[in-house]
Amino acid sequence: MTDVAIGVDVGGTKALALIVAVDGRVLGEALADTPHNFAESDGVAATTVLAGLVEELCARHSLRVRDVPVGIGLPGLMRDGRLAFAPNLQSASGANVGTMLGELLASPHVYCENDGNCAALGEHQWGAARGIDDFVMVTLGTGIGGGLFADGQLVRGRSGFAGEIGHMVVKARGAACPCGGRGCWERYASGGGLHRLTRAYAVEGRLPTLVSRVGDAGSVRGEDVTAAATEGLGEAVVLMKEVGWWLALGIANLVAILDAGHFVIGGGLSSCSGLVLPWAREYLTDLVEGYGARPAITLTPSMFGPRSGAMGAALVAFERNA
Repeated sequence: MTDVAIGVDVGGTKALALIVAVDGRVLGEALADTPHNFAESDGVAATTVLAGLVEELCARHSLRVRDVPVGIGLPGLMRDGRLAFAPNLQSASGANVGTMLGELLASPHVYCENDGNCAALGEHQWGAARGIDDFVMVTLGTGIGGGLFADGQLVRGRSGFAGEIGHMVVKARGAACPCGGRGCWERYASGGGLHRLTRAYAVEGRLPTLVSRVGDAGSVRGEDVTAAATEGLGEAVVLMKEVGWWLALGIANLVAILDAGHFVIGGGLSSCSGLVLPWAREYLTDLVEGYGARPAITLTPSMFGPRSGAMGAALVAFERNA
């Protein structure tokens, strides 16, 4: 096993690359906007963006690119290294991102995994789920990703697609989802869900103070809501409470199906977990079947926050390159 690896988490908005030591220490990072043009030029232009992150980290640390294993966490259904379907990165659906990146880097050491699985692996090895063999990873980013651990092992399912928890339907005939369905959990409890709810609240006149601050209803962003909720602005706190309720509803469904007791909450929205998790914990008492008869259900912020996926992708690189 090498001393360092690079993990790249490709989200719906940003691609984060970390160079990580074998003991889990982060030695450096690089960030870029996620390319959404994989369908053009055989994906070369888009993959070049990811290659640039790897090359930048290697240059900073005086490493030869082909000597450093690289793990890529991708948002969607992964099969045999190929991104079979990606609702939040649709141009990459069907692409073999790992092969394309390996060719650009002239490296035989590029490995791909689902981003939610990466986050779960990273938290289990180094983070908030260390020592916990049964838990659910919930990543709140542009959408909602997931990773399932049982008896200390990642659960992959029949086709390798297990953990697509963001596409549970939580509202019949609800908001349209990029996956083609309606009412998916990620349309209500993710970073993207927060932006959608923010727009709806603003248009409905439920964020008058924020609208007056930014000038018009169409300009209020999710970031404005979280900042205002941190300040204690009532209308923003109400919106974050609703996000907490939707988060709790999905977790209650997972408890009923999986009998899960430990949930690690990561992804970009986890950076404001203090505004959401207390409400979610409170709502769980009413939403979970037989709550009082069950052992305690824990909702824990991830140790790595938005870095969870990239940390786990580096771990994938270490393990598959061993």
